[in-house]
Amino acid sequence: MTTPLHRWTGFTCQLAVVAFIVGATSLYTAPARATNSAPVPGGPAACQRLRALANDGLVVTSARWLDAGPAPPGGMLPMRPRPRLPAHCLIRGVLAPRVGVGGTKYGLGFELRMPDAWNGRFLFQGGSGLDGVVTPAIGLVPSGGAVALARGFAVISSDGGHEGPSAAFAADQQARLDFAYAGLGPVAELGQRLVARYYGRPARDAYFAGCSNGGREAMMVAERFPTLFNGIIAGDPGFDLSRAAIAEMWSVKHLSAIAPKDSRGLPILSEALTTEDLRLVASAVLQACDARDGLRDGMINDIAACHFDPRQLLCEAGASRQCLSEPKVRALEAIFDGPRDSSGRPLYTSLPFDAGIGTPGWRIWKLGTSPTGIPNALDATLGVEAMRHYFMTPPDPGMTPSTFDFDRAQQVTAQTAALNDATGTFFSSYIARGGKLIIYQGMSDPVFSPNAIIGWYRELMSEYRRAAQWARLFLVPGMNHCGGGPATDQFDALTAIVRWTEDGNAPARLIAHGAAFPGMSRPLCPYPEYARYRGGNPADERSFECVIRP
Repeated sequence: MTTPLHRWTGFTCQLAVVAFIVGATSLYTAPARATNSAPVPGGPAACQRLRALANDGLVVTSARWLDAGPAPPGGMLPMRPRPRLPAHCLIRGVLAPRVGVGGTKYGLGFELRMPDAWNGRFLFQGGSGLDGVVTPAIGLVPSGGAVALARGFAVISSDGGHEGPSAAFAADQQARLDFAYAGLGPVAELGQRLVARYYGRPARDAYFAGCSNGGREAMMVAERFPTLFNGIIAGDPGFDLSRAAIAEMWSVKHLSAIAPKDSRGLPILSEALTTEDLRLVASAVLQACDARDGLRDGMINDIAACHFDPRQLLCEAGASRQCLSEPKVRALEAIFDGPRDSSGRPLYTSLPFDAGIGTPGWRIWKLGTSPTGIPNALDATLGVEAMRHYFMTPPDPGMTPSTFDFDRAQQVTAQTAALNDATGTFFSSYIARGGKLIIYQGMSDPVFSPNAIIGWYRELMSEYRRAAQWARLFLVPGMNHCGGGPATDQFDALTAIVRWTEDGNAPARLIAHGAAFPGMSRPLCPYPEYARYRGGNPADERSFECVIRP
């Protein structure tokens, strides 16, 4: 008998075949916890035999054994040298291949890696951007460079149901559904069945970890597939992506309006605000708010006490240095206040002023570096592409931020928002099964406002009086999108979610480090707590306590 979930995804027949071949465990249910520590089957011969699982609904493009060695390039791999991976079985393929609109081939591309020394855990590695590529399934958790495969996890990744970075896939109804949410369940289910077949027993616990769009996917599986995973990490989640996309159009419009023009009359977006301008703002924000947590150290922990007005930097008559012109102040006010329609109604939330505005991670989203009128800022490229083809229904390939109608913004994005945005707060099944959720968010994220996820979490706390028993939000001062900035942006969220899920040890703080502050550690506190200096070594996280503002 098919479930409503199968009817939504359109994969009923294919999954039934896969389920019959790989094993008989109930569909869409995360594995029951087990304590079996017997030797794990597998190895090169078992890996090769996985090729035989191919059928009309499952294409296996490769199944091969890899000896221990460095991780492959690709995906979110900033580490140098690349991390070393254990010997493992790598299987690649496509689930539910089909020919869609315009004769384009679609299907859920995936990669699954299963280590020789398996710890009994399964992890789904979330995607990024518009997906369209199967990133190496090594289980990289960006917050701390944790490589789950090297720790013994079996790891799967997916391309979101389409190939290539273009948003043109959204012309196909099923492809739009797959990217939004529908492809997550089938890939996770397939991965868990392949793991059970390969090792001879199911995974003890199932996890999901992702940042950016992968963070949105993480929240989506908790909301729409509540029985699939035991523990979830959502980093800088674009959970209300359709509204954040409206904010991107708003930002590009206002910055383009003050940018100098090139020889063709096109705005040079990168020069709308100079590096000196942004550093001036960052310095002024720190001057106003840094010491409010008890220590002036380059980070703003007490965010609720920080109230900064960029108008204080307005140039006086005759001045031009260490100040901002009136157009630049107005542009900053518009961007940080958030998009509004002509009646003043907010279309997204505001952005908080923080120290990370002066760093490359903020510039690459809002301004870019292109010296010409052809922008390379992510808001103006990835954001515009996504709005034209994915968020707007019907698509509008000719839309530009200057012609975008903010009075109709919510109307034209409503259909995609209903599929794509992980804004729900109903988690009864996930809670009942003992599921745990860790969310982390950079306070200097230029694309997904920290105020948005704070608002969502406050709503969650109002609906679940004991929400902190299963869901915690950690804010990272100074951090840009998924990392970078003047921040302690490296912390081990993977170990934290495992200990919480399997041992019941809720994270009272996450110990964080960062390249921007060598030799220094800081605690990241669960919201609404913040780290306040209580005396002692200012470089040691133990000198801080997590407190709630009175």
